[in-house]
Amino acid sequence: MCGNVPAGHLSAVGVCSLEDVLFPEIDVRSERVDFTADVLVVVAVACGPAPRCPGCRARARRIHSSYERGLAERPLTGKRLRVRLRVRQFFCDRASCRRLTFVEQVSGLSERYRRSSLGLKKWLHAVAVELGGRPGERLCRKMHLAAGRSRLLELLESPPVPERAPRALGADEFAFRKGCTYGTALVDVEAGQVVDVLPDRTSETFADWLRDHSGVEVICRDRSSAYTRSVKEAAPHALEEADHWHLLQNLAAAVEKTCHQHRACLRKHADEKTGSTPAAPPLMELPLHELPRTQIIERTRHRHADVQRLVAAGWTISAIARRLNLDRKTVRRFRDTDLVQLLASANERRPAGVLEPFKPYLDTRFTESQGQASGSRPFLEVRERGYRRSRQVVRKHLAALRASNAEPVRADIPNPRKITGWITRPRESLTDQQEERLLEVQLACPDITRACDLTRAFTDLVRNRRGSFLLEWIRQAEQDAPKPMSGFASFLRQDLDAVTAGLTLHWSSGVVEGHVNRVKTLKRAMYGRAPFRLLRTRILIRE
Repeated sequence: MCGNVPAGHLSAVGVCSLEDVLFPEIDVRSERVDFTADVLVVVAVACGPAPRCPGCRARARRIHSSYERGLAERPLTGKRLRVRLRVRQFFCDRASCRRLTFVEQVSGLSERYRRSSLGLKKWLHAVAVELGGRPGERLCRKMHLAAGRSRLLELLESPPVPERAPRALGADEFAFRKGCTYGTALVDVEAGQVVDVLPDRTSETFADWLRDHSGVEVICRDRSSAYTRSVKEAAPHALEEADHWHLLQNLAAAVEKTCHQHRACLRKHADEKTGSTPAAPPLMELPLHELPRTQIIERTRHRHADVQRLVAAGWTISAIARRLNLDRKTVRRFRDTDLVQLLASANERRPAGVLEPFKPYLDTRFTESQGQASGSRPFLEVRERGYRRSRQVVRKHLAALRASNAEPVRADIPNPRKITGWITRPRESLTDQQEERLLEVQLACPDITRACDLTRAFTDLVRNRRGSFLLEWIRQAEQDAPKPMSGFASFLRQDLDAVTAGLTLHWSSGVVEGHVNRVKTLKRAMYGRAPFRLLRTRILIRE
């Protein structure tokens, strides 16, 4: 079915005219509407006042000619809508102007070189911002919009970067590809907006940006030494502030390392406490425990061997990181930590299985039967105690006991990460059971007790902004603290001014971390494979 209807007939049946529906507050007069099964075509004429010359801004007086141009518009009633717009071409009568003629542009409807209306352009821009290229193209197809992925991405224009840097600037790195390439996000901490995105995280690039954009007074950063060098070179007058969250993260890492080093104290205390209880029936001695040959265990072994081999060959941390595609902090951890501790940490990261609460009972039944327990009877017994999974899981655990690959029955001690959580959290947030278990840990090891006291003192400095007491805390930690804690204190001394400012001023890198998480979300939304120019444009667009 097809036909055409004069515009006057359409406006006669409704309260408002066709122009009010299709072109509100736009200087356009509709002449007729042609329609088919899929497309509506509106024939219209521009009827606004004479425009100004885009070159000299002089008002036009004479018409040269007119012609018809086609514009794609937003769909109407599920059909594609096209506008055949007749526009006028004018003379420019000013002798000094280089233009002889120019074509009028209808405000709110058309612009030069574009075959779609401004309203449709806004729709497509919103689709490109939210979805990107190919997903946006699929949505446009369902909405009867003719737009490919290239056209959508061309609509994304990067906003201009201010010539002057903000007063409080936050800097943090993010990964284009984790472990390989990184960029730097620069954020206005006061306004909460991204200022610019740098293609790498080197000190030279950041220093060049600071030289080109003066005016920064405070720089909020993490503990990265690259940003420190940049600030000292390009903006020595700016005050550096180490972020609170990164300070507490480094402190928690030192506490966890202390707990790792003193697991033997916890094991000894737990065994002594178990030995003081009434003796259980003599059990068969279980085979010696061997770590399972899982992927994470084997990767930890190989990575430790590679790092130690390159360190012995005289390689620097940065060179090793580039060679093995690792972060420098990861290389430093594999260089300074024993293999046994790394393997224990990797083994603890394995998720607890559904059989975990029932393993002590199964191990006891295994030893009572002298290793002859089958899978059927222990399965029925643990099923009576609440186990609801398959028989095969029980059989695999008993087979692992016979093959010396399962954990022997030992007293339950909290893992280092759990102890670190108890120490770093506020006391009022701990339950009575957690406080009791933490007290047992402190009784078992004086070094963990000392680490707990220092940690709570430092968190009090952070939460109450008592930066003036930082130097005294460092002296106490360097004097009698465990080695990881004293190393953390020495690390703070090397960056004393920035850390003191972080514990005194109200600035924080929280808004910077929020934008880094936003970058990760954008990468998941089909921008992960985008080139740097496109990703930078999308990050700088304010939603």
